[in-house]
Amino acid sequence: MIIEQIYTGCLAQGAYYIESNGEVAIIDPLREVQDYIDRATKNKANIRYIFETHFHADFVSGHVTLAEKTKAKIIFGPNAETKFDSYEATDGEIFTLGDITITAMHTPGHTMESTTYLLKDKNGKDIAIFTGDTLFLGDVGRPDLAQKSSMSQEDLAATLYDSLRNKIMPLGNDVIVYPAHGAGSACGKNLSKETVGTLGDQKKYNYALRKDMTKEEFIKEVTQGLLPPPAYFPLNVGLNKEGYKSIDEVIKTGAKALSVDDFELVANETEAIIIDVRHQFEFVKGFIPQSIFIGLGGTFAPWVGALIKDINQPILLVVPDHMEKETITRLSRVGFDNVLGYLSGGFESWKTSGKEIDTLQSVSANFLAQQIHKDAIVFDVRKPGEYNAEHIENVQSTPLDFINDHIAEFPTNKDFYLHCAGGYRSVIAASILKARGYSKVIDVAGGYGAIKKTTIKRTQVTVCSNSK
Repeated sequence: MIIEQIYTGCLAQGAYYIESNGEVAIIDPLREVQDYIDRATKNKANIRYIFETHFHADFVSGHVTLAEKTKAKIIFGPNAETKFDSYEATDGEIFTLGDITITAMHTPGHTMESTTYLLKDKNGKDIAIFTGDTLFLGDVGRPDLAQKSSMSQEDLAATLYDSLRNKIMPLGNDVIVYPAHGAGSACGKNLSKETVGTLGDQKKYNYALRKDMTKEEFIKEVTQGLLPPPAYFPLNVGLNKEGYKSIDEVIKTGAKALSVDDFELVANETEAIIIDVRHQFEFVKGFIPQSIFIGLGGTFAPWVGALIKDINQPILLVVPDHMEKETITRLSRVGFDNVLGYLSGGFESWKTSGKEIDTLQSVSANFLAQQIHKDAIVFDVRKPGEYNAEHIENVQSTPLDFINDHIAEFPTNKDFYLHCAGGYRSVIAASILKARGYSKVIDVAGGYGAIKKTTIKRTQVTVCSNSK
């Protein structure tokens, strides 16, 4: 028996390859599916099942394409209605895979179709659970994403409480927990950096599995502090329910090299957003006016999804050499398929053409420390949790995720400074503001990590809690 987690860090997502006696099951596959096919072919095995734990909101799953290429059966849990051929398992239904079995355990709460898959070995021993977004390491799935208007997030949280206590917690402590996500995912609040653990450890350390926790306490703790989900989440749910174009077609259409003149012409005629995926250090030195920085070196696709509201938005790319297919693939993972092409020769070709370029002022944390004493205007674009842990004294939180909600707060006639944790997100924010005419924006290189090494005064947000 083979159980392999295939983890994609930029999405904080885990897919699973399970093989027994020549038969394979894939759980929660990514949109690009050739890797799964190649693994099975190498082992002279056949992909028989594609198990989906739920309708994912944060990425486009590869179930439709993988089924088309392998003839494997797509399995969802109860209450999952699709517009493509799939099988809706009943609670407790058992699927045989070689010498092992996989049991569908309906665990609604994160969404109403959410299903955990219990793997048993050939002797019938419980080995592992594939929990999707029902149970993470350190957290549980947020209960506000289900596309079912008749239930409130409190209703869903109550349902999740029952699922965890009636279906998952009775299992043995040695059962391995394989979740769909780790730290960095927007599908939970407090996910661990670890991506594999045991159920026993979760019973000890996961706040949501406290043995003495009442349903009312669970509902309160799971629902408090939830930020609005990214705008692309419901759009991805729709694609996962209804189907989508083959990623091969998306790459073929998008990987179109454009000359400088053609690139400029397409940008003007289509109102495409220009996304520059180089490193932030390169971007600040020079970029195409009005272009937006979202670097491949960070959590690229989720930030595109969070900041660009329409997955059908036309996109043009400025990429390093030979990175166009990688960039298009990552965009397609979150449903952004409308790439019109990329700049041939990258930014250097634009620069040498003599066309206008823009730059972004970036200063050191030590320089900021000098300006703080002169009443410098500073904005912290980190997430609220980071801000609450510690921040510059008298500086307000303006998270990058919701920068559109804070536009009116940025001055147009005075210099102002942006910082994040390390410098990636602040350059994203600065590029967005620069594109909107905020010419006085200044980036703080190195972010809060560098700020902590200066004399700038810092403080924390005091949070009161009645949690046990």
